Amino acid sequence: MKNQSYNKSMKKTERVNLIIRYINNRAHFTIAEIQREFKISRATAIRDINEIQEMGFPLTTELGRGGGYFVMQNQYLPSVRFTPDELRAIFISFIASKNSQLPYLQNRRSITEKLIGIAPQTQQDELIELNRILLFENTNPANPNLLELDDAAPAELNQLISLAMRDKHLRLTYEQSPGWPQLMDVYLLHIFNSNAQWLVEVYDLDTDEFRYLPVEMLRDSAIAEKEMKGSEQEILSKKLLIARNANLVVKLDARGIQRFKRLHPPGIVLSFTGMFQSSGIFNVQLDVTDEEALAYYADWLLFLGKGVAFERIPDELRVILNERLGVPPTL
Repeated sequence: MKNQSYNKSMKKTERVNLIIRYINNRAHFTIAEIQREFKISRATAIRDINEIQEMGFPLTTELGRGGGYFVMQNQYLPSVRFTPDELRAIFISFIASKNSQLPYLQNRRSITEKLIGIAPQTQQDELIELNRILLFENTNPANPNLLELDDAAPAELNQLISLAMRDKHLRLTYEQSPGWPQLMDVYLLHIFNSNAQWLVEVYDLDTDEFRYLPVEMLRDSAIAEKEMKGSEQEILSKKLLIARNANLVVKLDARGIQRFKRLHPPGIVLSFTGMFQSSGIFNVQLDVTDEEALAYYADWLLFLGKGVAFERIPDELRVILNERLGVPPTL
């Protein structure tokens, strides 16, 4: 938060929330630090801290020179206060994700109850009504609260997220075919959802390859016990080098971007190059010996439509595209 400029006309509720976030990341702070950080007077800083203490924030004071406030450890912190519009936005965002294969699905009911519970009585009825009238994609209109089987995230997803928060060097059991498990030593880069499927992007430390693995095919994930070969920086440098030398570089206009958002292969990152996301570019390193992958990319590039311009394309893929379009081969 250093060097952040705060508007003097900032509403008190917003300022108090920001102060809570500020001190929540510190074991110790002083009134002078609050004054400097938020550009407020000493009297205002003391009033805000007193109000935060009255809310139940676990603070203790130390008097004397060099004294200040200490945040007590292992205590429940008070909930941040939200304006009616903020709470409405959070609640709508939450119910919009109801049928989106999210992790920790079993916690949704209690979270919904808590979101409603922190609202003023006058707004609780409004949030309940919002839950009834708003329907989003993949919601069953006959029974909006019904969760379909494909709404649930893969069983291994929660475990992966928990492990990745502690260490990204993992041991995975990858079962691409039932009964044929493969033990993998990997460095986890990302966990993401693409085209209604959860995938994990890893660097395979045994084969020195970047791979995308369906989470539903993973079992018994755990933190690796042996020392990792190389460093995180070396792995990221390899990925950057591959991106720079990609053999497929494609530019998209606004029409192509809209179709890209509807469907794209996992792991492709679209970089926007024009104002208001009016143009973009992506790159892919294709294995030109993989006929199945080439055919898939040919079909997908045709799906993107006329909003596609190739800056770089392998000859093998160009031949397939020409065949699809009925263009005669050049001599």
